[in-house]
Amino acid sequence: MSTRIAFLKGHGTENDFVIIPDPENVIDLPPAAVAALCDRRAGIGGDGLLHVVRSAAHPEARAMAAEAEWFMDYRNGDGSIAEMCGNGVRVFAHYLQRAGHVAEGDIAVATRGGVKAVHIAKEGDITVGMGKALLPEGDVTVSVGERSWPARNVNMGNPHAVAFVEDLDHAGDLYTAPPFSPASAYPDGVNVEFVVDRGLRHVALRVHERGSGETRSCGTGACAVAVATARRDGADPAVTGTPATYTVDVPGGRLVITEQPDGEIEMTGPAVIVAEGEIDAGWLETATP
Repeated sequence: MSTRIAFLKGHGTENDFVIIPDPENVIDLPPAAVAALCDRRAGIGGDGLLHVVRSAAHPEARAMAAEAEWFMDYRNGDGSIAEMCGNGVRVFAHYLQRAGHVAEGDIAVATRGGVKAVHIAKEGDITVGMGKALLPEGDVTVSVGERSWPARNVNMGNPHAVAFVEDLDHAGDLYTAPPFSPASAYPDGVNVEFVVDRGLRHVALRVHERGSGETRSCGTGACAVAVATARRDGADPAVTGTPATYTVDVPGGRLVITEQPDGEIEMTGPAVIVAEGEIDAGWLETATP
């Protein structure tokens, strides 16, 4: 390993990431090293890590190399491997453009969740194809203190319970997971979104992400909220043949979500690179047990 490892730091609606460019996949990043880098006090700090690798150089992505040159080897902040991160893909694409690997327009990014279609607009916003939502049947209720609300069950590849409330303060402190029932609805836990209306096809949310607590932004959560709100409003693009677009404010900024008539969901939002530098490989080795 080199004595110095290049890195960048970026965020998408304040969902922040350490970025490690490694086109030929030569940098060893075991879970403990990723956790050390993402540590907000002892490391660089981030919700996750974006390992930038050419698809042909990574064993998990070689089969996608013909469709997408670049693979987003995404890791959670604790070092565990994840399939996808919508906010992360925007930051990943922004890095590729900044580094001169791609130009504005349409590109493909390989992820463990498959190849994702990405569009880099002239004005800087980035759109990511997020797949289709599933709407499991059955009544769900979420609670905070003495208050309870019916919630819409939406699955974006991960589970969400979307509750419409009068005031976002009713979500409480979100330090702990809001109780839900029936327990059988989410045997592995759930991301819970609390939603208020801000205007015509414009909502705001707070979210408790399972295993993390309240976060500044959740891309799949914003998509789930847009779909749940559209159905509440009587809008189903598969029936009308007309796309449904909602503006979704998250604590860290604003996302625009469009559900197409074929069910595909697109998420548009900003991506920012805030810093770049070098990691001391000696420090990383000592920080990794």
